[in-house]
This record gives sequence, C-alpha cells and structure tokens, in this order.
Amino acid sequence: MTDLTKAKELLSQGYTCVLVKDGKVLSSKAMGIAPMMTFLESEDTRGFSLADKIVGRAVSFLALKAGVKEVYGEVMSEGALKLLKENNIQAEYKTLTPNIINRKGDDICPMEKAVKDCNDFEEAYILLQYKLKEIKTNMQATKII
Repeated sequence: MTDLTKAKELLSQGYTCVLVKDGKVLSSKAMGIAPMMTFLESEDTRGFSLADKIVGRAVSFLALKAGVKEVYGEVMSEGALKLLKENNIQAEYKTLTPNIINRKGDDICPMEKAVKDCNDFEEAYILLQYKLKEIKTNMQATKII
C-alpha cells in the first residue's frame, strides 16, 4: 500500500487531515487549515503524502512549505490543483471545484481570500498565521460582548 493510499484510507475513517510517510502517520480531526499549521510547527513533514478533506490554495501553500510529495483532496479547488502542478507536486482529487467556500456557504473561504494574490509559500504561511490570529481575536471579542 502506498503512503497516499494509506492517507486516503485514514481520511475515510473520520480524519480531516492525514500525512503518511514510511509507516509514520500524522492525523487530525481538526477543521480548516489548523492541522497543517500544527504539523508545520511541530513535525518534519518533508516527503510525506497528504490527504485532506478540503484542499484550496491555502492548504496547497502549506503543503509546499511542508515539503510533501503528493496531495489528495476530497474536494480540491482549481487554483489549488494548478498551484500544486506548477510546483511538481502530484495531485489527486475526488471533486474539483472552482473555489473553496466558507462554512456559512455564502462567500469564499477567508483563508483562500488571505492568499488569493500570493505566489510564494513563505509569504502565504505568514498571511495565514495573521488571518488565524485575526479570526481568533474576533471570536474572543464576540464572546465578550
């Protein structure tokens, strides 16, 4: 069984994000880009195969920063596919979509908006960190009110 096949199998068992390399498995049930951000901060992910529920440009930039060799998305945006292919990362998907939509279903995902004009994974990583902090701050402010 290939690393990507194993990652896809684990994804189907309720995980949202799975990385596999030579029998080592990193998995998460957290939503959004949180799993990849956490893995980047705590693990050496070079050469891993990634399977994720939703792969937009944000996750694709994180995959590039992580040094993964291949990516599977249950849902993948056209922009993510293009970005991965331009960077010689093997990409597979179940469903290809023009855009990744936010959780309310009424707009583009805020993480996708954060990196829409970005072409560099290091810059994208910084923009995504900033966006996550902004969202967390707004959530805390809403709870106080």
